[in-house]
Amino acid sequence: MSQRKSLGLVALIAIPGLFLGLIFTMLLLLAPAKPAVATCGSAVSVVIDADTKVEGYTGEQLKNAAAIMGAGKALDLSVKGQMISVMVSLGESGLRVLDYGDGPGPDSRGLFQQRDNGAWGSYADRMDPAISATNFINALQKVEGWELLEPTIAGNKVQRNADPYHYQKYWPEAVKLVQALSDGQFVLEGSDCAIPGQSGAGDDYPWKDSPTWMQVGTNDASTSPLNFYYRECVDFALWRVNQQMGSAGEPFKFLNGTFRPDGQRLGSAVTWKTGWDTKGWPTGNTPRVGAVVWYAPGAGGADPTFGHVAVVKEVKDDGTYVEEGYNGNPPPDDHNYYTRIVSSDVPSAFLYLPTQEEKK
Repeated sequence: MSQRKSLGLVALIAIPGLFLGLIFTMLLLLAPAKPAVATCGSAVSVVIDADTKVEGYTGEQLKNAAAIMGAGKALDLSVKGQMISVMVSLGESGLRVLDYGDGPGPDSRGLFQQRDNGAWGSYADRMDPAISATNFINALQKVEGWELLEPTIAGNKVQRNADPYHYQKYWPEAVKLVQALSDGQFVLEGSDCAIPGQSGAGDDYPWKDSPTWMQVGTNDASTSPLNFYYRECVDFALWRVNQQMGSAGEPFKFLNGTFRPDGQRLGSAVTWKTGWDTKGWPTGNTPRVGAVVWYAPGAGGADPTFGHVAVVKEVKDDGTYVEEGYNGNPPPDDHNYYTRIVSSDVPSAFLYLPTQEEKK
């Protein structure tokens, strides 16, 4: 009897809970959904009015940026694509509808300096912000794998301008504008939408005043947040990798102990090519700004045991490049920042980031 009463009591308690659960579920379904935070793979809508201000830009420029973003939204273009479109217009016209061209393209017109070759519509089309942006975006979406390319490379494949890296310096401003003119927040993580690192910015290594292991001895030496000894070539190179992959502060995305997917440490310079191969990142023989320069042991005067790594700061037209790094000079100038001009055939390989292509 007491057992049946107990079961009945449980039933009486459970049934109201069931009804309450159903009501709560219905309320959740009927309640307005919170706007989702956008990612690089989704498009954002434009919000702009007479009071919208972005430092450094006129109302005309903001309206043109908004027209580009609106054209992207209409074509379901991702946030990254909207940024690329704004970036290219910044690099071509400064977000202005120009009624003139330049030396290489005297017939170029509009926001994207589109040529009078039949590919970009009529003169009126090229001078119309929305139509010219739509035509640019349609061409961008036809580029195979454009979303995996570095933004300036993707833009170049549409515009076919002489310098594939012409647009690179406009990317941070494009990110800022799309953020300012969008209808909500979106995620800027990883390499997809992150502002590229400042390769070639000079000695911005954060731990340049930290003691080296040679100064204090290995028993007392500390490691940087990247888990390499301070002011070693590998620490500087991995700092640049983190920067370019959108990770310029702690917690850093790539560490000595977590870079390789097989759990092994990235290690000294001698193992970096293997580390890249294990991670599945590309390598090649052509210098590319921001790529890691890899010297096998003894190559190009590198240490005969550990080799050396550095970073490409600038690529020249004569087959040379400017290299930057740490600990590339003999004492007493070791463990300091250096730059030097190197022939492209001296290093053993160039180690690229996932979105980098070899410069043709």
